Amino acid sequence: MGWSFSPHAISLLSLPGADMQSAPVQSPELQKQMIGTSASLSCRLKEKSEIYLHWYKQLPGERPKRILYQTGGTPVFDDSSDRNRFEVRNDPTQSVYGLTINSLTVRDSGVYYCALFTVIGYYNKVFGSGTKLVVSGKFSPPANSEILQKKHENQITYVCLIEKFYPDIIRVTWNDDEKEITDQVVKGDTWQSTKEDDYSIASWLTVPAENEDKKYYCKYEHEEKKDSLSTQGIFHMLKI
Repeated sequence: MGWSFSPHAISLLSLPGADMQSAPVQSPELQKQMIGTSASLSCRLKEKSEIYLHWYKQLPGERPKRILYQTGGTPVFDDSSDRNRFEVRNDPTQSVYGLTINSLTVRDSGVYYCALFTVIGYYNKVFGSGTKLVVSGKFSPPANSEILQKKHENQITYVCLIEKFYPDIIRVTWNDDEKEITDQVVKGDTWQSTKEDDYSIASWLTVPAENEDKKYYCKYEHEEKKDSLSTQGIFHMLKI
């Protein structure tokens, strides 16, 4: 799942002299909440100065849309209806600025950016790294996971297939008995069934044929569930 626009990079390129080190630090990187609850986002500034702080929301395939801005006083909302659910919580003494979203709905899902706007001889706007917010009415662990294999002349390809989970945030890695493997690993994007809202994902590992008797593990982490699948066991032959 890629985002088509990087406001952080564009702001630095379009404003001469912008300093990468001055970028706001946002936390958490990812937050998952149920419908009807609240989400709190944090934006920490690395240096104190006279600032104009902006909050933006970005949806996949779209440019970020500003929610509000403030200069130290009452926040100014671009859409006045947002003031009913969005709260600004600031601690200027610690250079920490927060945004709380109440009564969450699925439509609140997206990536939220804080942006620092300063005047230091020129106008300078620098975006933070962003917080991805996932709002859902359910959290479902994978319903099925398995490893498939295909033998070639001089190599073996293992495919780790993980199916029917929600939301689409999942971490998949390949390991041997010693460490995580990153070479010859391809991780696919999640895909969604046309009839259901659950997601699936596949990850490929290719190894030399002489390593057939060596154990490899496909590990995944999704919400509260973690699991590890071994290549030593029952496989379905993958037709390629």
